[in-house]
Amino acid sequence: MSGRGAAELFAAETGGHRWQRVPPNERRGRVHSSTITVACLPEPSERELVIRPEDLEEEFMRGSGAGGQNRNKRDTAVRLRHRPTGVEVRCEAERTQGRNRDVALATLRARIAAAERAAAGGARATSRRDQVGSGMRGDKRRTVRVQDDMVSDHEDGRQWSFKRYARGDW
Repeated sequence: MSGRGAAELFAAETGGHRWQRVPPNERRGRVHSSTITVACLPEPSERELVIRPEDLEEEFMRGSGAGGQNRNKRDTAVRLRHRPTGVEVRCEAERTQGRNRDVALATLRARIAAAERAAAGGARATSRRDQVGSGMRGDKRRTVRVQDDMVSDHEDGRQWSFKRYARGDW
């Protein structure tokens, strides 16, 4: 779920939920169980990564490999290092120093953004794991028994009818 008020609505629902029902095509009356896990996590926002020029360390050098006189005589290759993060990029694919610098800066920006996303993803995964738990039987928040018209909350011990639960009166 997403949207306005979704976090407030589901904040008390984090954890495992056990859903028990007898399907309409079940001839012997056997109860089928499903486990549902709920986590309330904020959506990460995409923003433009701004790199300040004073945070960059630039180094220009000659490119390596074949390429002729321009490559052998001019410092067209670029190495950029972002001091705060330590991320380093080298580019020598283009013919001019300016174009190599632009490509290196774009690559550096992409690598820093990817590292930030990975760090945020790790924190997000930890938060989700803390909310959901293991998803095992004993690690549940609520049990819904459709066939008995009963819903049990294992956190506070409350019980109410499934009809009220389905209407949202809980």
